Amino acid sequence: MKRLFLLRHGEAGFSEGTDFQRQLTNKGKEKLNQLGKELQSRSLSIDFMFCSTAERTMQTAGIIQQYISIKEEVFLKDIYESNLGGLIHILEGCPTHAESCLIIGHNPILSLLVSHISGENYINMQPGMLACLDLEISDWNMVGVNTGSLIEILQ
Repeated sequence: MKRLFLLRHGEAGFSEGTDFQRQLTNKGKEKLNQLGKELQSRSLSIDFMFCSTAERTMQTAGIIQQYISIKEEVFLKDIYESNLGGLIHILEGCPTHAESCLIIGHNPILSLLVSHISGENYINMQPGMLACLDLEISDWNMVGVNTGSLIEILQ
């Protein structure tokens, strides 16, 4: 069994630059700190993290890493540009030894991935929302339709 965590970046403001350059608002940072404290109280540890290289997702990762241990991490621009199939392909690349994986990314792809894996109706992942799924797989390359159950959503 594997455990997957999907975290949508925190609330971001508008930017004079590109969408890729948008930064977290103070409210977004505050909510992520609250989430981080909750995860810390559960002694959560993550084996592997994939994170988009967009500014707001990298800021999100920085805040969460203040509260929990993340053993390995990879930052990919592809997460920002990805469709559902692309994000599944990225997830399939998670090392076999990793029992838990965190993806910090964007909507609507994260919401689609929750529904795809769990078979649940579409859940609109709000900024700073974390979905936790248990996957009935032994290797990440087995992830697919209805291979997991949505255990919890934290916000």
